[in-house]
Amino acid sequence: MKHYLLAGAIGTLAGITVATQFAGPLVAQESGKNASVYEQLDLFGNVFERVRSDYVEQADDKKLIEAAINGMLTSLDPHSSFLSAKDYEDMQTQTRGSFGGLGIEVGQEDGLVKVISPIDDTPAAEAGVQAGDFITHVNGESLMGLGLDEAVEKMRGPVGSEIKITILRQGENEPFDLTIVRDVIKLTVVKTRIEGHAVVLRVTTFNDETMDTLRAEMAKAIKEAGGIDKVTGFVLDLRNNPGGLLNQAIEVSDAFLDKGEIVSTRGRKPEESERWNAKLGDLAEGKPMVVLINGGSASASEIVTGALQDHRRAIVVGTKSFGKGSVQTVMPVTADSAIRLTTARYYTPSGRSIQSLGIQPDIIVEQPPVKPEETDEAGKPRTESKFLSSEADLRGALNNDSISDEERKQIEAEAKEVAATAKLREDDYQLAYAVDILKGLAAMDYSADKVAADAKPANTGEASGQGTRTE
Repeated sequence: MKHYLLAGAIGTLAGITVATQFAGPLVAQESGKNASVYEQLDLFGNVFERVRSDYVEQADDKKLIEAAINGMLTSLDPHSSFLSAKDYEDMQTQTRGSFGGLGIEVGQEDGLVKVISPIDDTPAAEAGVQAGDFITHVNGESLMGLGLDEAVEKMRGPVGSEIKITILRQGENEPFDLTIVRDVIKLTVVKTRIEGHAVVLRVTTFNDETMDTLRAEMAKAIKEAGGIDKVTGFVLDLRNNPGGLLNQAIEVSDAFLDKGEIVSTRGRKPEESERWNAKLGDLAEGKPMVVLINGGSASASEIVTGALQDHRRAIVVGTKSFGKGSVQTVMPVTADSAIRLTTARYYTPSGRSIQSLGIQPDIIVEQPPVKPEETDEAGKPRTESKFLSSEADLRGALNNDSISDEERKQIEAEAKEVAATAKLREDDYQLAYAVDILKGLAAMDYSADKVAADAKPANTGEASGQGTRTE
């Protein structure tokens, strides 16, 4: 709140300076505006009293006022809202990494609840919920016409209880039902794995734990790979990452950048604009990077992707991101309630806003649908040819005595890595594509510090800021 109070004070001082020259017209204009506002507030008071006195049932005054406030905020944009005491507590819990529910990030589009992204290893993800799905009914009850908070409330319930949701999915002719058992959602913010010689960093959300966990998991993965010299590169997997805290997005971007702008925000007033710049230090030590995104990558995920893409620090692979380029600030209004208000748009280092546009990958790679496994007459998968496939399969073929046993073992190990990547394509085609890119860049001895300076956005200055949250 201190940031906004300071901005208000600056505005007041500027108004005093101008008023010495144009006092009369300005006072008259301001008086007219205030009169209009007071008339509208009187209208609200009249309607409120009429509802209290004449509605068919006695209404709860607190609920009426909260609904009116929320209606005012939600009329602005899909991301502004009133946070009651319970909603405020739930939001604070989620940013700390553990909460109860299904495990989906949702928004609203055309009056329907839209899944922004399922969260990894949660009941919703295991049940097959996908980014872009529309939830039309909960336990047979339609969600059409309900506000987002009301719809979400319908999906909440005791841990261990069942819920049936009706899904409308693009490409499906008819809606279908999914039954999900509610569970405690413990967010695993960062997961790492080794694919070949590439380190895969799967970041699921941006909460208070993200940067610290990323740093620790990276160090473990590099050690497991045999040291940084053995690593061909890093895959930063931001698919189905719905976003989170802006400061964490900035820190993650900074982790892979040595200098230059990360992101800037521009609010209603020019003096409220802020800019964040990278500090020296690259956790990946200049190794090539690929960022994976899809339609479920939103907000803070897009900040990180935009920064690394604009600075030519990473190749972006996948499909277009969600396109949420606005910043929400959570402002307490009472001891136990708050408002979430859109206060700024954010811009990538090159100055582009991705609001409603999303980030286009450098290489578009669709994730193919899972195909049923073909089987032969005996029911076994048709994965291998029954016929001879190489010279080595021929009876009496000459041995290759020109290579040593050590060289032979190395060739066999490399062949196994290639086969593993080929197998990965069946499970996750986009990730396999990213691993192949890193292998190719490593073969060319690519390093981030070799990218020409004129190919990157200019460093537009130093600034800092704190306390803003994006969802």
